[in-house]
Amino acid sequence: MTIGTMKPSDWQEVSAIYLEGIATGLATFETKAPSYEQWDNAHTQECRLVAKNDGIIVGWAALSPVSSRCVYGGVAEVSVYISDKNRGKGVGKLLMHHLIEESEKAGYWTIQSGVFPENTASIKLHEKTGFRYIGKRERVGRIHGVWKDNLLFERRSNSVGMD
Repeated sequence: MTIGTMKPSDWQEVSAIYLEGIATGLATFETKAPSYEQWDNAHTQECRLVAKNDGIIVGWAALSPVSSRCVYGGVAEVSVYISDKNRGKGVGKLLMHHLIEESEKAGYWTIQSGVFPENTASIKLHEKTGFRYIGKRERVGRIHGVWKDNLLFERRSNSVGMD
């Protein structure tokens, strides 16, 4: 397994994995994958990673800004998606560790995630990689007509933003 920088040419494989996550109903409020251009505009230019096994993308991770206000320049939202066939094999943990490292190199002092309460695998991943539960947003959004809660997790850097 290798972790590398996501390239625009990876989008077909990345979006296929994103669609698998969307299909679970546990991963996102999105109901369809965006175009690459839409996705690219919504995510930071740094901290875009893919996990490959024998040259095939089996997972990806990226950051998106939480706000355009400059005071939040070091805070980003985490996305991690693993292909159906590779869930439960440690790919998410490997990606998350690399994402944390890359985020700190890029100057992020806080990375955060919103997770559906039913997504126990994602909750465990965040807990295992040093995120802490900070609260629940009740009925924050609807998907397919169903109101969903969102659990908030954050990870603070021990080295960035501490001066």
